[in-house]
Amino acid sequence: MKNFCFFPIIGMAFLSCCACNKHYHENATNITTNATKHLSKPYVILISLDGFRWDYTERFQPPNLSTFIAEGVQAESLIPCFPSKTFPNHYSIATGMYPDHHGIVSNSFFNPDKNAIYKIRDREKVEDGTWYGGTPIWVQAAKAGMVTASYFFVGSEADVQGIRPTYYHRYDGSVPNDTRVSQVMEWLNMPDEKRPHMITLYFSDMDDVGHKVGPNDDDPLKKKLMTLDSTLGRLFDETKATGLPINIIIVSDHGMIEIPVNQYMPVESIENDEVYKTVNNGAIVHIYLNQKDDLETVLTELKNKETGNHFKVYKTKDTPGFEIVPNNKSWGDIQIIPDEGWFFTYQRSLAFYHSSGIEITGQHGFDPNFKKMHGVFYANGPAFKNGYVTPPIKNIHIYPMICEILGLEIPDDVDGKLVEIEGVLKK
Repeated sequence: MKNFCFFPIIGMAFLSCCACNKHYHENATNITTNATKHLSKPYVILISLDGFRWDYTERFQPPNLSTFIAEGVQAESLIPCFPSKTFPNHYSIATGMYPDHHGIVSNSFFNPDKNAIYKIRDREKVEDGTWYGGTPIWVQAAKAGMVTASYFFVGSEADVQGIRPTYYHRYDGSVPNDTRVSQVMEWLNMPDEKRPHMITLYFSDMDDVGHKVGPNDDDPLKKKLMTLDSTLGRLFDETKATGLPINIIIVSDHGMIEIPVNQYMPVESIENDEVYKTVNNGAIVHIYLNQKDDLETVLTELKNKETGNHFKVYKTKDTPGFEIVPNNKSWGDIQIIPDEGWFFTYQRSLAFYHSSGIEITGQHGFDPNFKKMHGVFYANGPAFKNGYVTPPIKNIHIYPMICEILGLEIPDDVDGKLVEIEGVLKK
């Protein structure tokens, strides 16, 4: 999805633009017919607007989205999990779990048990369900006998617990937004027994432009948003025309911050392959020691590099930003965190920036305590109140809310709590 395929940091260009089928897959191993008890239940369309910062709607006043919000509910902002990156936060929304618990801890990370690195462009890893913990909402629905569908969402291409959405697409960022909407409408026009009650949909537009120009360049941001708003308006109109009880939930995975090119730092300056593995995610660098006994020595050596530089070095358990004490081995032993407004990248990317005359970019991944990292939560439909605003909420609470709407059991291991978000629902 991102425009700059040379960036290691790029978010949802993530699923890679290689070999994708524009015709949806019907998952023959999954539920293909709704159980009778679900035929009268409502519908949920969960839409991700990647990189849509919490303040964009107020700043640019997109007409269709503004009306949708005024007639439904909104949170003042949606708080991502740390790190505020694309893959861990989409999967936290899908599972109701912190990254520490569902296992997709960053866009790229090393898993010691597998002795392998997960990367968002590695199709084999992206589609391998053994990397994904938790129970995504489409898996929970399938277990209950409910048909589901996905036009892109992190984890939806993988056989998590042996299950994919009934209908799904492999990611292809070149698919026009209108094509995605048309597919959703095709699903909603299926016969009752085949019609999916849980649908996910993904748009990368605001993330694409945000990375390219940063979050402060109003003209290109507004232009892109108005085009996206037109697509959303079509979806709102056509779903309403079906007469079905459809609830639309709009979220984003993270916000965006401006990063001047002269505030990028080469990650090569902290690499030491003989002593540890380095996996860079821009706003967080994971260090995996070859020998655990070297922790204090390596920590001291890295902390000595803080002087004169714009980053801090922490033992993983002491790293700021985490909502819970990090215990997942995939984090690594040490985390290196750049100061707000600074970012790690590779020398080759820096060379490209300079040769291209690029001076400003946009990035994310930082501590969710920075408001600029916050995204959006909007919802409209028969399950939701009208004209209701709730304080900022964490994205992990969306999952139990969807379970409540669809009449699904909430798994015991989710971190999200219905009580934290149920105020947006009608009694």
